[in-house]
Amino acid sequence: MMQKIVPVIMAGGKGTRLWPLSRAAAPKQFIQFIGDKTLFQETLARVSDPALYEAPIVLTNEEFRFLVAEQARELSHTLKAILLEPVARNTAPAVAAAATLVADLFGKDVIMHVLGSDYEIVADQSYFDSVRTARETAASGKLVTFGIQPREPATGYGYIEGGENLSTGAQTVRRFIEKPPLDKAKDMLAAGGFYWNSGMFMFQVGALLAEMRNYAPDVVAAAGDAVARASRDLDFTRLDAQSFAKAPSISIDYAIMEKTANAAVVPSPFKWSDLGSWDSVWKTGTRDPNGNVSTANTTLVNSRNSLVMSHGVHLAVQGMDDVAVIASEDAVYVGKLQDSQSVGDLVKTLAAFPATFKLTETHPTSYRPWGGYTSIFNGDRFQVKRIFVTPGKKLSLQKHHHRSEHWIVVKGTAEVTIGENVQMLRENESVYIPLGEVHRLSNPGKILLELIEVQTGSYLGEDDIIRIVDEFGRS
Repeated sequence: MMQKIVPVIMAGGKGTRLWPLSRAAAPKQFIQFIGDKTLFQETLARVSDPALYEAPIVLTNEEFRFLVAEQARELSHTLKAILLEPVARNTAPAVAAAATLVADLFGKDVIMHVLGSDYEIVADQSYFDSVRTARETAASGKLVTFGIQPREPATGYGYIEGGENLSTGAQTVRRFIEKPPLDKAKDMLAAGGFYWNSGMFMFQVGALLAEMRNYAPDVVAAAGDAVARASRDLDFTRLDAQSFAKAPSISIDYAIMEKTANAAVVPSPFKWSDLGSWDSVWKTGTRDPNGNVSTANTTLVNSRNSLVMSHGVHLAVQGMDDVAVIASEDAVYVGKLQDSQSVGDLVKTLAAFPATFKLTETHPTSYRPWGGYTSIFNGDRFQVKRIFVTPGKKLSLQKHHHRSEHWIVVKGTAEVTIGENVQMLRENESVYIPLGEVHRLSNPGKILLELIEVQTGSYLGEDDIIRIVDEFGRS
């Protein structure tokens, strides 16, 4: 019986090419596009077979740590570790840190599977056949990448040229090719033997670390020090910032895969997309007889070959062809599908102006270790929020210098502390917290607590929170 695979999920990347749903503080891996799971949750689901996989290790950053924890909790999925990168250093240092931790936890002979969390993948039998081929190939000491069988002459992906066939069903790697122009992509598609570079890998940990010491010693040294000096913070492992910052910012492809003589590629026929544009979301979706891909809260009339999605208001689209119409809670994007690769330029324009900068950074809904809140309405000296608290969680004991608050429970049961007084509030009951009063909110129940909060005062920023006691270690 072969040893289980240790999955390592990369979930720290930021991107705005799928704006307005994807933003700097909530990028595409944490967004639900089509279906009932986010891309990160779909990745978790693909490594959920306990006969094949150990519990996953997730690499992310400070900003996304509670999104990772909450979305794993929603699936009741146990994580082995959540590694927090203190600074962005591309994939080679991240993989080196994960490999060092895996070696400490499981030994150097274990196989690790490196997965991005922002791909759309159909995990059918061909997918798991490819995983098992990669595991067998990695067990022989090869550094394995997954090469997707190309379906079109795509210019947005890097390519891998396969070489000699190996006994496992994999191939040696002849060369890696940067994103090609269209004519070269067409030539490679016609010739065969070329694959899209998926960004997924399978390594025996000892073999990977040995090749890193040969070809990227500064990367593995910095990552090793960062793991050795890491600190625990609740359910998170914080890599040492000073050590990790010494690593050069370089991808695993450039650092190792393009240099090693031990690279192998598994030709993979499963459906894969990096969802790099709204056009690619449309291509991966299920189309109606008119070629449209749409979600709930939408109505299409006399429209063809379009993508219509809403995470808020109801969208009605009439007489439009070949367009993307995307609505978030607070913004709407309308553009030609063929131009969707340029959404990043639009986001740069929005980010250049103070009035629209926030639309590129955050959503109205923000997540916290205890639940989160949605901004509903902002006015002069007041704002309205929906607060939601996970069962068993509590906010910090806190006070505010510049605002008072009114809470109205709309679902569940709230335990409210105001000064020395503790009281229980149920649905349709309310309470007032005066300016400067020490207070706390918790959910002692078994279901999600939801309440409406009305804040009034001269300053309503999130930095007007003086935490006195906080179980999540925040100051």
